[in-house]
Amino acid sequence: MPFQPAMRTHALLVFLTPLLPFAFGWDPTWESLDSRPLPKWYDDSKFGIFIHWGVFSVPSWGNFSGEWFWQQWQGSQAPAYDEFVRSTEKPGFAYADYARRFRAELYDPSEWSDLFARSGAQYVVLTGKHHEGYCLWDSKAATPLTWNWNAMDVGPRRDLVGDLSSAIKKTKSVTTGKALRWGIYHSLYEWFNPLFLADQANGFNTSLFRDQKTMPELYDLVNQYEPELIWSDGHEVAPDSYWRATEFLAWYATNSSVAKTAVWNDRWGAGIDCNHGAYYTCMDRYQPGKLVEKKWENALTIDPGSWGFRRNVNGLGYLSTEHIIHQLVETVAFGGNMLLNIGPAADGTIPAVFWDRLLGIGDWLGINGPAIYSTTTWKVAQNQTDEVYYTFKESAKNTVFAIVTRWPEDDVLVLQAPGPLALQDRTHVTLMGMEQELGRLPWKLTDNGLAISIPPLSPAKIPCQHAWAFAIGGLSRSVKDGNSANGIRGTPIVPSDK
Repeated sequence: MPFQPAMRTHALLVFLTPLLPFAFGWDPTWESLDSRPLPKWYDDSKFGIFIHWGVFSVPSWGNFSGEWFWQQWQGSQAPAYDEFVRSTEKPGFAYADYARRFRAELYDPSEWSDLFARSGAQYVVLTGKHHEGYCLWDSKAATPLTWNWNAMDVGPRRDLVGDLSSAIKKTKSVTTGKALRWGIYHSLYEWFNPLFLADQANGFNTSLFRDQKTMPELYDLVNQYEPELIWSDGHEVAPDSYWRATEFLAWYATNSSVAKTAVWNDRWGAGIDCNHGAYYTCMDRYQPGKLVEKKWENALTIDPGSWGFRRNVNGLGYLSTEHIIHQLVETVAFGGNMLLNIGPAADGTIPAVFWDRLLGIGDWLGINGPAIYSTTTWKVAQNQTDEVYYTFKESAKNTVFAIVTRWPEDDVLVLQAPGPLALQDRTHVTLMGMEQELGRLPWKLTDNGLAISIPPLSPAKIPCQHAWAFAIGGLSRSVKDGNSANGIRGTPIVPSDK
């Protein structure tokens, strides 16, 4: 295919973009980038949707990690995958043949966006390109090497990234009324790309793949679709110096059109994860179980064994709505965001099990959202012996939220915090979702802690099914510092009266 003049201009702009002077803003060093304050929108959001979608959505099958179908077929899992392909395809079938059946003929970005808005999620991250190298956008102008391996040339013949980007940016959350934020996942490497394999064989002392593939793609994604979040992956095979990660991120945070609100994760080279980034993911399904200083994210899957959709999983194989809500509560109490993954089918539909889980979470957040969104960690994060988690909101007159994941026995909730230094005569407690019906709940300070009495509630009256948030207001100023209590996980501080 001839390299057209328009393509030359586009490619030249992509090449020159990282060379723009950093006249102000952030230097291309981890020290500088790590000192950049995290944009407030990300910390306030608490809950996002991850979408793994690509050619792997056609076979949608696997022993684990359906999105790794191609790699597993060529690797240690080959016999099982050989048998699957032999039994479902014609002789001589190759993985690239699946792309023609990745048609997305029922893809409705507005329907997707509406579902995400109703789920209570505040941001959405789509796989622009996974490790298989297939691009879900018209990438060949910026990266000619993606010719015939992108969504415009083979398969949907449609800009899947661009269509969802437009829909997300026009959609507001049902639970907060805020516009949804838009993010893109991008794999730095590709399993079987000859240029990558050549650079790898040369000990990454050559950079053909980086210069002709990875970097042009990243700049193109930002310039075309303006994602406020870049979720990088496939980082561990090469050092960050090979990827020139800090140069790209300095441009993204300084000179891109979304520089002021740009956010990125920590997967930008071997050893960078859990060490450098606007926030940390550290590992899939990361859950430290304690308060940590750095902002972090728990990226997890509704199908515990896969990011891409798998047809060979029955209904019992998915996380329950209750389990996911408990994960969200624990994640937020310890200072993280939860990024919950779904895997659409190849035709562009979202399987019913994902609808069920997302709408269930949305119903819960519709009642308990104030205890989640725009909260901060408290010095007390969790009762050690009870299933109670705490969040704090200074903007709500220093309100502490105690979220319980098991209904208290005998309708009496005993909290180890707030402690006596924070409690006052004007302290009041309400059960979220029942503020009008129950009003302020009676409480008293006992030897075991703060005891809150709850009137018996019938199943028809209880505000939600899976976890319950109690708002504790009218506390002393010292509550901001936590109040020490024995047996509480976190870093409690005994406040002064000053």
